[in-house]
Amino acid sequence: MSINNQTSKVALPGRVVSVDFFRGITMFLLAGESTRLFGQLLKIDNGFMQFLGTQLEHHEWHGLHFWDLIQPFFMFIVGVAIPFAVANRKRKGATDKQILYHVLKRSFLLLFFGWGLYFVAAGRLVFRFQNVLAQLSVTYLVAYLIMNKSFRFQIIFTLLVLLLIDLAYRYFPVEGFNHPWTNYENLGAWFNNKIEGVEKASEWATLNFVSTTAHTVWGVLCGKLLQSEKEPMKKIQILTAAGIAALLIGFSLDWLNVTPIIKKIATSSFVFASGGWTILVLAFCYWLIDVKKFFQKGSLFFIIVGMNSIFIYMFFHLGGSGWIQEILNPFSEFLFSRGGDLMVGIITSLATWAVLWYITFWLYKNKVFVKI
Repeated sequence: MSINNQTSKVALPGRVVSVDFFRGITMFLLAGESTRLFGQLLKIDNGFMQFLGTQLEHHEWHGLHFWDLIQPFFMFIVGVAIPFAVANRKRKGATDKQILYHVLKRSFLLLFFGWGLYFVAAGRLVFRFQNVLAQLSVTYLVAYLIMNKSFRFQIIFTLLVLLLIDLAYRYFPVEGFNHPWTNYENLGAWFNNKIEGVEKASEWATLNFVSTTAHTVWGVLCGKLLQSEKEPMKKIQILTAAGIAALLIGFSLDWLNVTPIIKKIATSSFVFASGGWTILVLAFCYWLIDVKKFFQKGSLFFIIVGMNSIFIYMFFHLGGSGWIQEILNPFSEFLFSRGGDLMVGIITSLATWAVLWYITFWLYKNKVFVKI
């Protein structure tokens, strides 16, 4: 980990602002979730708020909510940034060997911090890959290692990965775990139980890092497209076509009862569907911010969060949000108690979210960027 306090601009030469915006708004939403605000929305007796609250939580099993896209967003955008980061290091004189060393070190640190979050929460050694940092430690490394392969190679590689994990779930022979799409009765559940040494572990499959490798590799391909000299509208057309194609594949697999969309075990249909939405969101952000030059000043609000994404992610997952809420809650109760417990909870969560943003703003203002 390093702390860089040198002067840094939001848009560096050759940098795509929409990529920084995409990363920032994803982390901003994750920070909001850590304040428990989204759960409060479900308590409001209002149809729209009920719908919004439902979309801001994971689907129970078979289906897709907006919140199921957040982890794919982050894993994808890391892939998009890889070609830009490599090019930047090469401009500074880094050799391929030095870059590979940096990638290996970063993968190790991502795994260390990802596992660290589980260790702290459980109070003992727990080996899981469910959180985004632990999964990225694998997908980031794989995506880098094949990034200089041809477009065809990378697409075929991801399709083979998705096919093989799909077949592994379908034909896993262990009794009691040979129901591929049933919760706690599939390959992912068996693998969880084995590595954690328990009879019933999490419903979130550690094996998800296998199939979600596709998200990061597809991100690399999209990053190389944005980095290319193609006309901006041509890039948008390609991204849009790719996003629609992935959506059609993912939802067709689900609607035709071939493979259901299940986020918690990252089925192939889920990876395609979520990947499609992710690519379309990137296309829209690129069109809005980099091509039409709309919302460039407003995007800084979110970019600031993304510039210290690992730091703020670790901070709120290690209890930072809870600590801030303990400080703010008495003030909320004093000022808004007449509105009831729900009002107090919402105000406290919003204030906590604002403080989390301000922490990243303070770091940005003082030119402190925590990187690994």
